[in-house]
Amino acid sequence: MPTTHHNIVRNTATTKIENARRTRAKNTSERFALREMADNAVMANPSRPACTRLRSLAVVVALLAASAAVYASDAKDLDEVVVSAGRRPQSWLEIGASLSRIAADETGVVDLLHVADALNRAPGVYMQRGSGQESLLAIRSPVLTGAGACGAFLVMEDGFPIRPVGFCNVNEMFEINTSQAAAIEVLRGPGTAVMGANAVHGSVSVLTPAVGDIRNSAALVAGSAELRSARFSLASEPQLGLAAYGLWRNDGGFRDHSATRDRKLNLLRDSIVFDGQLRLRAAFTKLDQQTAGFLRGYESYRDPVLRRINANPEAFRNADANRLSIDWTRGGKDTVRDELRLTLRDSSMEFLQHFLLGKPLERNGQRSVAAAASRAAALSESLQYRLGVDLETSRGWLLEVQNGPTLEGSAAARAIRPAGKHYDYSVDARVIGLQAQLGGPLGRHFDWQVAVRGDDTRYAYDNRMRDGNTAEDGSACGITGCLYNRPADRTDRYSTLTPRLEFGWIPTSDQRFYFTASNGFRPPEATELYRLQRNQSVADLHAERMRASELGWHHRGSNWRFSLAAFDATRTAVILRDANGFNVPDGKTTHRGVEYEWQYAATPDIDVTLAGSRARHRYAFSRAIDGGETIVAGKDIDTAPRALDTLEITWRPTSFWTTGLTVRRVGDYYADAANEHRQSGHTVADLRVSARLGGQWRTSLNVDNLTDRLFADRADFAQGEWRYFPAPRRSVFLTLEWQAPR
Repeated sequence: MPTTHHNIVRNTATTKIENARRTRAKNTSERFALREMADNAVMANPSRPACTRLRSLAVVVALLAASAAVYASDAKDLDEVVVSAGRRPQSWLEIGASLSRIAADETGVVDLLHVADALNRAPGVYMQRGSGQESLLAIRSPVLTGAGACGAFLVMEDGFPIRPVGFCNVNEMFEINTSQAAAIEVLRGPGTAVMGANAVHGSVSVLTPAVGDIRNSAALVAGSAELRSARFSLASEPQLGLAAYGLWRNDGGFRDHSATRDRKLNLLRDSIVFDGQLRLRAAFTKLDQQTAGFLRGYESYRDPVLRRINANPEAFRNADANRLSIDWTRGGKDTVRDELRLTLRDSSMEFLQHFLLGKPLERNGQRSVAAAASRAAALSESLQYRLGVDLETSRGWLLEVQNGPTLEGSAAARAIRPAGKHYDYSVDARVIGLQAQLGGPLGRHFDWQVAVRGDDTRYAYDNRMRDGNTAEDGSACGITGCLYNRPADRTDRYSTLTPRLEFGWIPTSDQRFYFTASNGFRPPEATELYRLQRNQSVADLHAERMRASELGWHHRGSNWRFSLAAFDATRTAVILRDANGFNVPDGKTTHRGVEYEWQYAATPDIDVTLAGSRARHRYAFSRAIDGGETIVAGKDIDTAPRALDTLEITWRPTSFWTTGLTVRRVGDYYADAANEHRQSGHTVADLRVSARLGGQWRTSLNVDNLTDRLFADRADFAQGEWRYFPAPRRSVFLTLEWQAPR
């Protein structure tokens, strides 16, 4: 959100800035017109882009694969084991899906400051940073906003959701200790049968380390914007199977009044019980954040003074999240595999919605219990099955209150946003999910799998205020009524059946071609159902569905690995929020593109990773929103870059010295639904250097935004003006770490 007034902005400087902006705006519009002509030429036929790009990429891959043979004698094992697709260890080559694994670097850290640094390395993934630990996510999708945006992505810890169905939060990734995780796995496209609701566009699973992999260590980090951080890990004797790790992070923020204090603690216990592996995990997170709002004005993020301003020094976000999980598994890949799981979750949050007119305060929370049981076994050498059940019960609550009259916006906008309580409700939810999978090999070179999942979700809603769209005291907001609409107490139920078909061809032992036809779904979030707006009723909202097909290729050489996928998906009953903050129910969108990921051990000392996507995300319906934007079928969804690319190079000149360079490119995207305002893309480079100092000591240097680019992490055009979250300029962070020998 917005930005505060700076004491030193002078009128003459502002005039020069505005003149420069006008010149840039003219040049930018001309540049974008040419780009649009080129884009339309390529994208005119929706069926052609994926095929055309697929052929082009195939040629590039063939050349790269040929060059890789030069270093075959220095082969490295690039066959990763992943666990998220089926809640069991599987070779990367066995997976008939697009799944990327982001592991900890040589210092044992997945991300130093923000989970976006890790997730943006995966193809087809784009996470925009907000203020502090806030973020907005895209996985094979546009960057989604609004109350239910988080419902399009399933966020998990060790393969199980961190929040109950119906109570996700768009910023929920900060509830997990991603920095000290063993790895993060990203599945792109609808989830498998084991995942259930919300795995519509994709899923993210943060994997905690095994107790046996944890070493006693301590580290201190200091750097730009008054960052101070400390982290530790402790492990007991092997026979006890106990461990703990955690971090404390205080980030002063590069913008005014934007400090963030973040604390995380994880407790672990691994043991053998009844011939099975028992894993106990407890996680605790506390966040205290001063939030910087939108920076307003065309290309204001390019001004070195204005970009530091925070026009909302009063904004904040405080949050707590606690989880306890018990997981017991017995058996292995070639035997009967049983699993039992119990998860307890509790979270609460309080924040100022400074990005809305009137700046109402929101308080919300949830408590939930989830249990799961499954069995996987072989009926014969050529036929395997898996059966499972998931149960969940939860209670969530929400309070929204505005302390004073609305002062921003037009007179009409102010009139429908009164002071006082807007919403005050609780929801009891119950979910039952059943899953079944059947599959196996077809001869030597083919395999197949059919899966189906059935879910039944029930909400019982209790409104603690007056029904309807009046003010808290019952007064009307003019002829049209207030913006905030509260339905009467009610019960809602959503039943869904989601099949999945997978077919694989394995022509050789080092490659797989696969085709999947899958479905994803999510029931409406509680905030979408019961925090309504005028002219909206609960009956308008249905469970979102995604029908997707994917054609992919996994190939592995002696010192390289490559994945290529083309996808086509249609999402129906979509609940969107336009740039002006108005809900858009019962929409339809299409998503088509290609993704690639190539890992190459060029020499024993140099590793190269190249990943990216080319995709179009478009509206498939037309509508004029009351008081909002106009959506036209065929136009790009706002905040949906067509191009994303990442290049990573790691060089280890000696056994105690490592240097890494990451270059990320984000393509242009439209900032509004009408496609009348377009934000230019950016390319940013990050550098990391790590060195052993002798003994158990190590130091590392991270330089983010190496070339000191002035760019925006997020941009949109709403309420008649440009709004940005400026990205930090060049930032330097120094780490000193001690680690006990194994």
